[in-house]
Amino acid sequence: MSTEVITLLVVDDHPVVRDGLRGMFRSAPGFEVLGEASNGVAAVALATELDPDVILMDLRMPGGNGVDAITELTRRGARSRVLVLTTYDTDSDTLPAIEAGATGYLLKDAPRDELFTAVRAAAEGRTVLSPAVASRLVSRVRAPGNEPLSTREREVLALVAKGTSNRAIAAELFISEATVKTHLTHIYGKLGVKDRAAAVATAYSRGILG
Repeated sequence: MSTEVITLLVVDDHPVVRDGLRGMFRSAPGFEVLGEASNGVAAVALATELDPDVILMDLRMPGGNGVDAITELTRRGARSRVLVLTTYDTDSDTLPAIEAGATGYLLKDAPRDELFTAVRAAAEGRTVLSPAVASRLVSRVRAPGNEPLSTREREVLALVAKGTSNRAIAAELFISEATVKTHLTHIYGKLGVKDRAAAVATAYSRGILG
């Protein structure tokens, strides 16, 4: 950054929350709130116009949610770092936000000093996660179904999705039936499923097939 002052954009659909955050950062040295937005669409427009160092982004907002805004900012190659600040810490909220490009994820009950520290870290490009979110993500990563499929496993799965038998898969890929079965065992393990139908369904839902 070219200046010691960290510039901010506050995005939240509740005026009281925006006012509270603006007042909090105004009272601390080294921060400047450039603007506020009440939804994701307005956030993207303001971020493009104001070019803040850090965007404090709520997730669930009428008129444009936070994940869509983060996705669009990432697509545009925005310089701003996005620090999610929300009351929600479920997998359905945290993972899409981080996958979309958020630098950090904090809950709204975070202490004031923790928030300041997180904003400084985000401005430097460092990842910041609240303890609850961090432990959830670690558990998710350690769970089955997160290891990527190999090219050969994808080929086998694509043929399974067409209703091809193990014998026909072996003939088409010039491998033995035993090897096909081994690939299927690995595929089931990686996807966290127990049979062909579940493997195909899970692969489509995750965009592996399609």
